[in-house]
Amino acid sequence: MSLVDVKTEITGNIWKIVAQVGDRLSENDPIIIMESMKMEIPIMASEDGRLSEILVTEGDTVTEGSVVARIEV
Repeated sequence: MSLVDVKTEITGNIWKIVAQVGDRLSENDPIIIMESMKMEIPIMASEDGRLSEILVTEGDTVTEGSVVARIEV
């Protein structure tokens, strides 16, 4: 098995973490909700797999391209 990095597409704040480590995810399942410019933007699973790691906490500020989670595929 390999790990796939889940990255942000924008700069913003981590508003809510909706998945937990160990969860089975399907492609496009939400993992994290970000807040940017008063909008809620979901960060989705890029592939089917198991959520192996979350690298941020609620309230963190992240920049575009930051790795926020890893999925074991």
